[in-house]
Amino acid sequence: MAWQRLLLLAAAVALTVTAGGAAFQFEEATLESIQDGFKKGSLTSTALVRYYLDQIARLNPKLHAVIEVNPDALRDAAHADAERASGAYRQASSSGCGLLHGVPVMVKDLITTRDRLNTTAGSFALLGSVARRDAGVVARLRRAGAIVLGKSNLPEWGNMRSARGLHGWSARGGQAMNPYVLEMDPCEASTGSAIAAAANMAAVTLGTETIASILCPASVNAVVGIKPTVGLTSRSGVIPFTLRQDTVGPLCRTVADAVHVLDAIVGYDALDAEATMAASQYIPKGGYKQFLKIDGLSGKRIGIPNGFFHFETKTVMTTVYKQHIETMRRLGAIVIENLDIENLSESRDITKSGFLVAAPAEFKINLNNYLSDLSYTPVGSLAEIIAFNAIHPFEEKLVEYDQQLLLLSETTTGIGPLERAAIHRMEELSANGVEKLMKEHQLDAIFTPDSRVATVLAYNGLPGIEVPAGYDEKGVPFGVTFGGLRGYEPRLIEMAYAFEQATKVRRPPTI
Repeated sequence: MAWQRLLLLAAAVALTVTAGGAAFQFEEATLESIQDGFKKGSLTSTALVRYYLDQIARLNPKLHAVIEVNPDALRDAAHADAERASGAYRQASSSGCGLLHGVPVMVKDLITTRDRLNTTAGSFALLGSVARRDAGVVARLRRAGAIVLGKSNLPEWGNMRSARGLHGWSARGGQAMNPYVLEMDPCEASTGSAIAAAANMAAVTLGTETIASILCPASVNAVVGIKPTVGLTSRSGVIPFTLRQDTVGPLCRTVADAVHVLDAIVGYDALDAEATMAASQYIPKGGYKQFLKIDGLSGKRIGIPNGFFHFETKTVMTTVYKQHIETMRRLGAIVIENLDIENLSESRDITKSGFLVAAPAEFKINLNNYLSDLSYTPVGSLAEIIAFNAIHPFEEKLVEYDQQLLLLSETTTGIGPLERAAIHRMEELSANGVEKLMKEHQLDAIFTPDSRVATVLAYNGLPGIEVPAGYDEKGVPFGVTFGGLRGYEPRLIEMAYAFEQATKVRRPPTI
């Protein structure tokens, strides 16, 4: 009976919105404008979900950003509308995450949901698998009142399949496309989430990063991506790569939206206890939204490291980045140029750094552990995934996209002396490289073009925020990264927000 009463309330709210009030502007809607629409009666969660479902139906055949939509999304939207009408929303908003109540969120298809959606890493091998529970970050989103809209596309297995690279392709999702310039690479592993945010196919989205998987697609799809300090957000229920580097973060159209999502998903999780406990010391009292400051660049010490700003014939990028550096100076930043990161070339080379020695072994261990925790799975190990692909070469396009990285990973036998030495070397490169540089020069951030600094930030779980910076000669977006030490999210948010507000670069794709 209670559910029926909620449905009646939701229907009444929908009629009220239809009957009058100013038209809501759906394109480029922010969390604040959405909640304002709810408050004023010009918008309902049901109407918002329908808009994004229509956008997905219209655009996804071309962009392949979304693998599947939640069959219960409209039901969940009606429930949110009814909660709001009944006053339950006011109680829910006391948690401080009220901006997400009734808002549809797209999550990457590595992030488990305990509902009628599949979680498959883009592979047919995991289709039909059943999780015991929501991923930790999804549980937090639901507690904040968010609606899971669907699962976004990614390079299959988070790009840990083909030595050739998958460039946004998965068997289930197809070839993801850049909404600004279709023939251009949409980049790395949180591809679909970035495209969905850019093309207004979701209000906000979640991605994951091991190396560049949030920062790179954010850059080339003109959205904001926050790669949090490792452990700030739980990885429980997320199909893993290497827990030393894996992190979950938002991809959104604005810095403010990304920060509001970050506020909702950070915190301790008993199922990822060691990492989230260690990182919980960095979470500021009052959350991260307090650092959305228009003067956030004033007095900040920002380093410009050598080795990143080389664009050959891309004169637009060269000019634009110089302008942005001058803008930061004008806004009060202390910009220090010509800094050297020790052993930068080794850090940026995943073969020389040791990443390709350690990661395959870590991937096998972590993936098999993930599979063992599922309530049901058609494949129980990496070996069975490899066998599935061999039996289904057409569906998994085994000729076009091999599985050499999966095979490499399967040959590993755990974390032995070679792997431990490689892990130590990566930690050493980070400590003696970017971390040493930032401490010696007392930097609040390093400032680098697009996502080129991603490997440097990856090895020791350092945070970064990608912000749209411009468009090249072909119209392809590019961004800037503000990178920092562990726990530097408050100051990175201040700088990223002030930069965004001063430059106002982002525009939606004309697709």
